[in-house]
Amino acid sequence: MDATVKSKTYNRWIPVFACIAIQLCLGTAYIWGVFQPEVVKTLEWSQQQAALTFSLLLVILTLGSTIGGRIQDKLRPRPVIIGGGILLAVGFFWAGFVTKDMPWLLWIAYGALGGFGMGMTYTTTIAVCQKWFPDRRGFITGVIVSALGFGGLLFTPIASALIQHVGVMETFKWFALIFLAVTLLCGLIIKNPPEGFKPKGWEPAAPKKGAAHVQDFTPREMLKTPQFYMITVMLMLASAAGLMVIPFAKVLGVDGGLSVEAATIGVMVITGFNSFGRLFWGAVSDKLGRKKTILILLVAAAVSIPFAALTQGYLILVFIALVGFSYGGFLGVFPALTADYFGIKSMGVNYGIVLLGFGAGAVVSAFLAGYFRDISGGFVTAFIIAACAAILGIILTAFLKHPKLKEK
Repeated sequence: MDATVKSKTYNRWIPVFACIAIQLCLGTAYIWGVFQPEVVKTLEWSQQQAALTFSLLLVILTLGSTIGGRIQDKLRPRPVIIGGGILLAVGFFWAGFVTKDMPWLLWIAYGALGGFGMGMTYTTTIAVCQKWFPDRRGFITGVIVSALGFGGLLFTPIASALIQHVGVMETFKWFALIFLAVTLLCGLIIKNPPEGFKPKGWEPAAPKKGAAHVQDFTPREMLKTPQFYMITVMLMLASAAGLMVIPFAKVLGVDGGLSVEAATIGVMVITGFNSFGRLFWGAVSDKLGRKKTILILLVAAAVSIPFAALTQGYLILVFIALVGFSYGGFLGVFPALTADYFGIKSMGVNYGIVLLGFGAGAVVSAFLAGYFRDISGGFVTAFIIAACAAILGIILTAFLKHPKLKEK
């Protein structure tokens, strides 16, 4: 009996909907802009210290993605997702007890523990859905990672209301309970397709000469290719603009002359366009190609990020939206690019390793944005650096080619 027949009793959209629910919870990573001003006041921190919490979460997320991807590639996704959800919940719950006497505990609880749990579930859910949809890999990747962006849109008003009524630390505790319930329930119904699964009536297109997708690269084999290092650095450079704006979206709006309430809309704008960008550009890349799509997004990031620091009033929301739209596109296309170049079998751990570039970019980007904000009161210098990073990414992308086939 072939893999197509074996999967008839299990609708392949079931894991997709479950993964969407989980990714909605993970979207809270992108509403740090709501937490940032309150954490600064509560713990008596500088903007740079508070932004480091967001950076740590993204850095450790990449580590969790790599380890979680390795486990799910070797075993199955269910224990990875449930285990990651528990770690995420514990990290956020612990964050709720942090005080200004020991503020650095927030880095450990929210940043390290929460980030590791997020990473375990993030890459695993992407890999599972890509295996169920080999016929529409870019589209399904966009659907899954866009849910993370929509999670930020969903949880922004919830977080704002909870902070107003119970405070920022108690809000972390409430979020922990939500995460635990969703990941436990949804994790129980997620599983990989049978080996060699193909949707009914679909056959993979004949590969181009030398294209990597005819073979699956192990992590060790991938690390021996120059394409891995190019893609990893490309992701680091491409994500700089978004990683500078996301934690400071609310601060940026206030600096631009908006009221606190209107500035909070800036957080929702960047999370909403971040989400839409993942879905839209992931689908576009299926038709236009990954490289061309990434080049378009890099140009958009390079052009829009300086204006996010130079404009005033509600116009600033337009440029925040453009930055979020391009940033979301990167995170919708790079997983599909990784699968195209290195295969789907070890996708969980392979993309987790590629995300190391994203983690490095998160630390450097948030540090620079916070540093220049603290010493100059603005973001112009940091955002110009992000624009230059996008230009370097354009040059690197232009030279990217498929890795050569492995010798048998």
